[in-house]
Amino acid sequence: MVQVDYYIALSAVLFVIGTLGVLTGGNPLIIFMSIELMLNAANLAFVAFASMHETFSGQIFVFFVIAVAAAEVAVGLAMIVEIFKSRRNINVDEVNSLKG
Repeated sequence: MVQVDYYIALSAVLFVIGTLGVLTGGNPLIIFMSIELMLNAANLAFVAFASMHETFSGQIFVFFVIAVAAAEVAVGLAMIVEIFKSRRNINVDEVNSLKG
């Protein structure tokens, strides 16, 4: 059986990669993928800690995180499509206002 420390280390690495993707990405799709990576890193940590304490609370948190991630993707992709329709550009550095 793999120790919990390895899961936490992997979770930290995934979270750092996601953070770097959010901070350096100019494309909103890359930013969304990075946010998903960060959420999955948190999910991995929740499940690892839950297995360490032999409870199901980590899996319950994961369920809510997956629900939030699905809602985030739905709203975010709708916003990206609308921004692309109106401006023909989705670079976040150039699109700094939500005014029409």
